[in-house]
Amino acid sequence: MNPMAMLKLKPMFERFSQDHPKLLMFFAAAAGEVDKDSVLEVTVKNSQGYTMRTNIKINDNDVETFNELKKILNKGK
Repeated sequence: MNPMAMLKLKPMFERFSQDHPKLLMFFAAAAGEVDKDSVLEVTVKNSQGYTMRTNIKINDNDVETFNELKKILNKGK
C-alpha cells in the first residue's frame, strides 16, 4: 500500500474510532476469543433495507493478525 495513502487514512481511522468506540471495544474483546476455525461473519444493511452478508473461517495467519489488533487496541486504553 502507498505510504501516503496510509498517512491519509490515519486521521480518518481516528475519527471513525471516536465516532464508533463500541466497535473497537468489540474487536478488542473478540480478538481474545478468536481461534483457528472460528467463523467471522459480517452483515451490512443499507438504509433501503438491502442486506449483504459474508463470512470467513479463521486460519492461523488470521489468529496472529487478531492478536496484533488486540495489542494495538489495548494500547489506546
